[in-house]
Amino acid sequence: RYKRFAERLAQLEEAEGAFDYFTLSYRSFGIQRRSDNGLVLREWAPGAEAVFLTGDFNSWEKQSHPFTQKEYGKWELYLSPKVDKSPAIKHLTKLKLVVLTKTGEYLFRISPWAKYVTKTLDAITYDWTHWDPPQPYQFQHPRPPRPSSLRIYEAHVGISSPEEKIASYRNFTRDVLPRIKDLGYNCVQLMAIMEHAYYASFGYQVTNFFAASSRFGTPDDLKHLVDTAHSMGITVLLDMVHSHASSNTEDGLNYFDGTDSCFFHGGSRGNHSLWGSRLFNYSSWEVVRFLLSNLRWWMEEYHFDGFRFDAVTSMLYHHHGIGTSFSGNYSEYFGIHVDEDALVYLMLANHILHKLYPQCITVAEVRVYLSIEEGGLGFDYRLTMAVPDKWIQVLKEVRDEDWDLKNIVQTLTNRRRGEASITYAESHDQALVGDKSLAFWLMDKEMYTNMSALTAMTPVIDRGIQLHKLIRLLTHSLGGEGYLNFMGNEFGHPEWLDFPRKGNNESYHYARRQFNLVDIEHLRYRQLYAFDRDMNLTEDKYGWLAAGQAAVTTLNQADKVIVFERSNLLFIFNFHPCNSYIDYRVAVEHAGKYKIKLNSDELQYGGHGRLVQDTEFFTEPMPFNGRAQSFLVIWRLLKNIALK
Repeated sequence: RYKRFAERLAQLEEAEGAFDYFTLSYRSFGIQRRSDNGLVLREWAPGAEAVFLTGDFNSWEKQSHPFTQKEYGKWELYLSPKVDKSPAIKHLTKLKLVVLTKTGEYLFRISPWAKYVTKTLDAITYDWTHWDPPQPYQFQHPRPPRPSSLRIYEAHVGISSPEEKIASYRNFTRDVLPRIKDLGYNCVQLMAIMEHAYYASFGYQVTNFFAASSRFGTPDDLKHLVDTAHSMGITVLLDMVHSHASSNTEDGLNYFDGTDSCFFHGGSRGNHSLWGSRLFNYSSWEVVRFLLSNLRWWMEEYHFDGFRFDAVTSMLYHHHGIGTSFSGNYSEYFGIHVDEDALVYLMLANHILHKLYPQCITVAEVRVYLSIEEGGLGFDYRLTMAVPDKWIQVLKEVRDEDWDLKNIVQTLTNRRRGEASITYAESHDQALVGDKSLAFWLMDKEMYTNMSALTAMTPVIDRGIQLHKLIRLLTHSLGGEGYLNFMGNEFGHPEWLDFPRKGNNESYHYARRQFNLVDIEHLRYRQLYAFDRDMNLTEDKYGWLAAGQAAVTTLNQADKVIVFERSNLLFIFNFHPCNSYIDYRVAVEHAGKYKIKLNSDELQYGGHGRLVQDTEFFTEPMPFNGRAQSFLVIWRLLKNIALK
């Protein structure tokens, strides 16, 4: 594999001069304005008989502006400046490519390199809108340093308002970024930014790879969002979908040149049987140019700090993970079922990103974190997808008093030493209609009626709030080297997520996040928000995510107690539904005095305030559970805490 990667990289550099030039092809394809305002247009359409440009500028004459055919399936057109020296195509002009196929059919298409596409309310498809503002956006703030402890806030711009509408980049910048900062997250991962014609696809059916979604605002609005995040010290990752593309033709890549094998594999291999989308041909020189340049575009033009690559499993295997279960056995990494062209593409992507942007962060959902030189794909982190699956499984199938703590701890710690993982209790997957968030599994319909702090907690709300905190802190502190939360889940958002579609009468009622609930002082959502914030701020101070894996010293199934050390902190969890403990001995590595740093039983977090916060604990040289030091935890009730 490394040999194939090295050969491909050498071929690329020999043919194109350098990978830097090759991956900046967005500066030579699409529409490029020269210093004299002349316009050069270049496209790749190997299956076309002829290509023309039409639009507002020529009154939509279909054949008046033909491209000239070049070698390797490329087409070029030059438009000289107007008499007044202005460009022949002005900013915000509507355009279309006209592709004449080998069978004599004329097809109206959007350039694959289009930087902005828009749709009017009464239109079915998107229009290519030329983006060339007279005063381009100027970034004011540098990228922040790469975080050593990555705390990710997974977010979708369109649902980021309590109102029943599509929210905007400006709304997100004004209203959501300050909340992310307040919560202690140092990274935001933006979903659904690459243009997608179908809103309900959650951004995973991309139609226009170089266009920021116009339903949220303009490209400059997005740049301002990223710039503002950087001014707050927040790193910004983009959900990158290079695993497949929308099957749309008029406003997507499908059948761009009249054939089914331009950007994609021809025939059945080029179609994803479950998603109904098209699958890229990663062996194609021009497809690799397009995809690698797409990465550079988002890094250079929008100043993103890295990518979460979506659906890498689908890319890596010819079976795309369909009907296949993975055990972790190394035989699953090798064999004829692996798509080695896709694998080499991912190696190239990580190599180029990390060479050109040493602080760049890349994330995938599979165990491919090893460096390229070691035979891996070069990703920085993997997502621990088994962890949220485990939490949903136990919440669905097992009463909490019967939880198998050993199995839960095994799931949270089941990763290779040195393998950087981003863990999470729930993401957007669990929030989608058809599933439930953790809070909804725990408290269900009582969240609508019994979340007021002005009345006594019901047993369901009490247990739900306490477990919501325990689950998130246990996952945060034990499960990985990074942590992820989907927007709204930090305060136990009470409803699922469902985008407008025919099945719900195109309603936006569930396509929103009700941040207003946090701002109502007497609602307990505010208490969950406060705990999530202080959990992150405690991690920021002590850095357990950047430390080595935790050492679990107590795992008592009968007592429902978990104790472990990490980053000079001692974590103590009591999951028992009714038992309190006094004189409970815990093991520690370091002798000295310990104080409470985070206590879920505080009143401000929806707890019962049963612990004295300034209690001090002194070790004694009594060996216990493999440690030379230990001490007795003496108080009225033990809940989850972090001690130092």
